[in-house]
Amino acid sequence: MAAPRRAWLVFGFSTEEAAGEPGPGPGPRRLESGPEGIRRVWPAWSYVVVETGAGLEVRSAGLRRRLPPGWTEALPSETHLVLRGPAAARAWPRAAALRGELREAAAWSRALPPPGPRRPPPLPLLPGGFATPRPPFFAALPGGVRVRRLALGQEHVLALGAAGEAYAWGGGRHGQLGHGTLESELQPRLVEALAGVPMQAVAAGGWHSASVSETGDLYMWGWNESGQLALPSKALAEERAQDEDPGAGDAELTPHQEQLAAEDTAFISIQAFPALLDLPQDLEVSKVSCGSRHTAIITRGGELYTWGWGKYGQLGHKDNASSDQPRRVEYLVAEGLRAEEVVCGPWTTYICVLEP
Repeated sequence: MAAPRRAWLVFGFSTEEAAGEPGPGPGPRRLESGPEGIRRVWPAWSYVVVETGAGLEVRSAGLRRRLPPGWTEALPSETHLVLRGPAAARAWPRAAALRGELREAAAWSRALPPPGPRRPPPLPLLPGGFATPRPPFFAALPGGVRVRRLALGQEHVLALGAAGEAYAWGGGRHGQLGHGTLESELQPRLVEALAGVPMQAVAAGGWHSASVSETGDLYMWGWNESGQLALPSKALAEERAQDEDPGAGDAELTPHQEQLAAEDTAFISIQAFPALLDLPQDLEVSKVSCGSRHTAIITRGGELYTWGWGKYGQLGHKDNASSDQPRRVEYLVAEGLRAEEVVCGPWTTYICVLEP
């Protein structure tokens, strides 16, 4: 029997749409891999960096540019692209990176110590701190905080400690730090609500956060404006009510809208403490990733579930609807595909699947 093949699919916003061109639709779209295949992806809003067997490649609307050899990881944004190699981490302006012109002076550079016998933790972590894809490009970590994974949100940072503890700092106005307040934190602070529950993964969205315990439980906190926490969202409930009765206008509330107003306390706009999510059938989670306002998980059975903002089809349900409830992506089930990796861009969801 032939071994399963790996392939990458993408749902949602396309690089063509980012360039103002007609898009191919919400997907799924298969990433062209060539004979060398695709190993990893790092998406930004208007472009994506992929790792193939031949090295790193930048892809945007109508463009595929192979980067010079030697670079092994990427951290992209709409202003700069940070690359890591064996001896240094450097940042170039986005425009230069899309042209493949990395011979010009970098906007930032940091020398790295010689690699040891162990593979270093992935970007954005660097020795002594972490990289950011915007100036000042590097921030130090306190010496007493040992981190093995780190995730960057729009205004906040999550870190997974060596013993499975979770730290959060940065902007907190949407409750994305999980400390029970809307205050900001300048330094890494332990998420005390998760103390004693070892975590295996953390993920940061635009203004929301997620973590997965070693036993497969999923915790979420922060902003829930689009249902990205899979908690009841008033905005989505109002949208559904309007869809059900589009002719109601603004003059008078429909009975459904009156019920929504009466049940206002049941909706959650901001969740400032980590909430344990009840998933269908008590599913156990192995991977999590967060986009700007959506969330995707892979279960230990290889199924993909998504929720949150879906305007560009990034939830993978062949529509543009948003959802505040976890929904299984039925396309993968129908095609007999097992999800292995998930990486959310701001408005996209990239999935690595095993094909039968």
